[in-house]
Amino acid sequence: MSAQRIAEKVAEIMWADDHAARGLGIEIVAVGPGAATLKMAVRPDMVNGHGSCHGAFIFAVADATFAYACNSDNQRTVASGADIDFLAPAMMGEVLTATAIRRQQGGRSGLYDVEVVNQDGRLIALFRGRAVRVKGHIFEPA
Repeated sequence: MSAQRIAEKVAEIMWADDHAARGLGIEIVAVGPGAATLKMAVRPDMVNGHGSCHGAFIFAVADATFAYACNSDNQRTVASGADIDFLAPAMMGEVLTATAIRRQQGGRSGLYDVEVVNQDGRLIALFRGRAVRVKGHIFEPA
């Protein structure tokens, strides 16, 4: 099975149980080895008292994208930490696209960067996730 097909199968299996992402209206755009792109529309229930998207929702789409990227090799992987920098506000009705890429994977530890942009390509946030591989696979390899 190719690395691309493994990433796709992992995403299919994870998506079936990803109630949090689905509940936020997040959609998978693309997955690949060490990479993922997801999107989310900013709904009225995501807007804070300043009229902009609450940072927790921006973090959520970035974190979900990170999860699909760091599990894409079919090694169960969890976050060991993450940081986010909010660079511009996202407003109701905007569509946020988060793209994750693997920067480093060595043994059990990995480092992933996620960019979140709006539909116009304006940079909204930068997220850096630290991942650790735990025992097991998302699916049993053939």
